[in-house]
Amino acid sequence: MQIVLPGALPDAAIAQELASHLEKNAPHLATWLAGAQADIIPAAPADTFCTPYEYWLLRRHGFKANDSQRPSAGLAAVQARNTGMAAAADAPLWLGQLVHVAPSRDGAAMIPGGELEITPEESAALFDSAAEYVTGSGFTATPFDTLHWRLTPPPDYQPACASPALVSITSVNDWWTQDAEGRPWRRLVNELQMLWFDHPVNQQRESRGLRPINSVWLYGGAAPAQLAAAPATLADPPQVLRALHGPALVQDWGSWLQELEKLDREVFASLNAMPRLVLTGNNRIVELTPAKPGFLARLFGGHKQNWRRWWSAHN
Repeated sequence: MQIVLPGALPDAAIAQELASHLEKNAPHLATWLAGAQADIIPAAPADTFCTPYEYWLLRRHGFKANDSQRPSAGLAAVQARNTGMAAAADAPLWLGQLVHVAPSRDGAAMIPGGELEITPEESAALFDSAAEYVTGSGFTATPFDTLHWRLTPPPDYQPACASPALVSITSVNDWWTQDAEGRPWRRLVNELQMLWFDHPVNQQRESRGLRPINSVWLYGGAAPAQLAAAPATLADPPQVLRALHGPALVQDWGSWLQELEKLDREVFASLNAMPRLVLTGNNRIVELTPAKPGFLARLFGGHKQNWRRWWSAHN
């Protein structure tokens, strides 16, 4: 059994202070940390162009980026594999995700499609309305799933794109490049934003208190063949527990501790043995497996790791 805990690694500035609270609030987890072997994996979004959790997913699927790609290029291929959608193995797969973009203090903020409650009917209507704008843009588009279009960029346009999940927790301006090669894509997006501003789909959504679907975010670019053959472990998916992710994003460490205590009481306490654990923070991943004690540890009873050494990003 494997449990993944996005947001379980706090920021370095508060990590050591939270360590003592963790031992009190989550004694089962603390015991596991003390008896585990830790594998620390750097996952800085500035390098990967995706969240640490997404980078872990890419590693799990055995994605191999080529020299010109960021790790995030494999996310469209992972999406295709996870949803069972057909995709040519050797052809680059690009996806455009339907999103909501709005002004913010830092320029523009984005809400990914998975948080917008998009229906298949809304997705189809928006795609149909966009068809004439896509024609002649240099791009081709076909429906992929409710949240995505399959896009083919012009041959000379191969951008490094951040994942929608990463953009949603940072700023659109951090990833919206202004290079000359991207001008056709920016023009197409601007046209779609104007088209959808008062589209009937969005008028109906706003009457129901839902945010409008007003943009498309491009990502992917790697071929599905760059994923490893699906290993047997993929048939046993991990349990992803996201309760810590929200409080960690806004650095609400009081709520983070409350959610951790709840997880420890309602989930961890019921397990007879330590599962394999994956903890993610804002720039790294820690994979934990039960440690195998050596001769001296068996002789003197037990095997205890000093987990505080890796708990802080400073160490």
